[in-house]
Amino acid sequence: MRLYIYDHCPFCARARMIFGLRDVPVEVQTLLFDDAETPTRLVGEKTVPILEFDDGDTLSDTQEIVRGIDSEAEGVKVMEGPQNPEIERWVKAANDIIFKLFAPRAVEAPFGELATPEAAALFGAKMTDMVGDLDELREQTAPLMNELERWLNELEPLIQSPEAVNQVLSLDDIALYPTLRHLSIVEGVKYPEKVDAYRLAMAQLSRVPLHDQAIEPT
Repeated sequence: MRLYIYDHCPFCARARMIFGLRDVPVEVQTLLFDDAETPTRLVGEKTVPILEFDDGDTLSDTQEIVRGIDSEAEGVKVMEGPQNPEIERWVKAANDIIFKLFAPRAVEAPFGELATPEAAALFGAKMTDMVGDLDELREQTAPLMNELERWLNELEPLIQSPEAVNQVLSLDDIALYPTLRHLSIVEGVKYPEKVDAYRLAMAQLSRVPLHDQAIEPT
């Protein structure tokens, strides 16, 4: 199997996580951001993630990839783990602040999808369309970081274990970790103890490294 991704994409991180959490081998290939030909050939449009099976069949819906791999792997299913509606609420509510911190730094990050000037330029234009002037956002770093601290402190008591937000792996982990992963390109974030332990443990368990670290293969 081959999974086509962008490294910055949280939906791609969700798809990648299930392979690591369920110990299912997969080849991960990062597409250039301006490569429309490959995804269009595979699924008819420019989108990621895309899972290509050995027989040529494909899946391009993140939830279908997660549930499909989870259902086929042996052992306890991640999708059957207990969920907490407060985690879903937190992810949705905190995402705006997190993305405003992420976007102006993402355009300068060494993501594989930005390996050519053309791909980087297209990505920068898209980030600007999504959140506005990136330089202005950078100037708002201090107040955004203050607001982020409040959100992280709110998350702290919701984390029941470093290895699983609800003590048992669930789809809440698939949603939460990629959101926290965005913050790993933002310098100076003060993580509460449980939040920091969780994001570091989940990077290892899922084999999806944080943006500022390298994970050794296991």
